[in-house]
Amino acid sequence: MPYRKEKFINEGVYHIVLRALDDNLIFKNIDDHYRGIFSIYEFNTTKAVIIRDRRKVRSHVKKILKKANRDPRFATDSREKILEILAFCLMPNHIHLLVRQLREGGIIKFMRKFGAGYGGYFNKKYSRKGHVFQGNFKSVFIKNDEQLKVVWAYIHANPISLVWPKWKERGIANFGKASKFLENYKWSSYLDYLGVANFPSVTGREFILEIIGDQSKCREFLENYIKYKGRVKEFPALVLE
Repeated sequence: MPYRKEKFINEGVYHIVLRALDDNLIFKNIDDHYRGIFSIYEFNTTKAVIIRDRRKVRSHVKKILKKANRDPRFATDSREKILEILAFCLMPNHIHLLVRQLREGGIIKFMRKFGAGYGGYFNKKYSRKGHVFQGNFKSVFIKNDEQLKVVWAYIHANPISLVWPKWKERGIANFGKASKFLENYKWSSYLDYLGVANFPSVTGREFILEIIGDQSKCREFLENYIKYKGRVKEFPALVLE
């Protein structure tokens, strides 16, 4: 990963986009999506991580928890996290993250781990060589709560473009269908904000919920965002397409 001039500050919140080289598909099937989300979780630690070893450990823990009649999705988290993942969304050729840095250099370390880790998995699986992601990820510092809410909604509304590519310019004729589509889109943190346990251990949601409100307020805010064609026009620097 090339040298970056900007300095990420601890407790600072950032919108990050990591895009595939030449906009190639990086999530081709369900297994790729699961691997991507598993990587977001596992690489968020101060320690070095080998995914195949972590998968073995987690499989063993799940078996123990099931025997004890405990939901394995809610296992105790003992990681020393370098980031708080506030929101995420996997798209076919890029990833959106909303993060808060917890430790010095946390964002850079995480992005290097993720890029190398998922990139290695992808190259091995598809018998290819070379870079999977573009050289530098994009990032923007979130300055206030209003920007934070807009970026949170923008990230979770991103999948709409898979069905209605020009929805922000043309609007959506069937708003109910768009809303339902997002609630059925598995590869983001939106469901967890609605109280549906999708990937609950990946994100820390209290920070956002204190600003937006409870689960119903999250749904209401995102639906209003969609109705008004995305308020990112008010904050163009936050978009990071």
